[in-house]
Amino acid sequence: QVQLVESGGESVQAGGSLRLTCQVSVSGGSFKRFGMSWFRQTPGQEREFVASIMWNAGLPNYVDSVKGRFTISRDKAQNTLYLQMNTLQPEDTAVYYCASSSIAGARLARQYEYWGRGTQVTVSS
Repeated sequence: QVQLVESGGESVQAGGSLRLTCQVSVSGGSFKRFGMSWFRQTPGQEREFVASIMWNAGLPNYVDSVKGRFTISRDKAQNTLYLQMNTLQPEDTAVYYCASSSIAGARLARQYEYWGRGTQVTVSS
């Protein structure tokens, strides 16, 4: 069983920073994980890819709207995924989800097998 638990979401002012954390727990069985990602979703919208990282190689990938502001990283020893978000803007307001995929380079939500429950990020102007 694989469990992903996000934390770190808060309400902040525009221009502020937050760091999201996703703790991964695995019990029993095998867990094929090539990449982990952060997605975000606002009411009435589809879940949007934000950033991904190859779990072993550490290669990051970002959606254009967050390049230069967000940094994805992972701590393999702690089995933890992070998203450092700087210069936050009101349009970054969303529920942020971490997810795990057995497909390298996946950017579509349907390509991810495991999901957390999300953490709310609210950015006010």
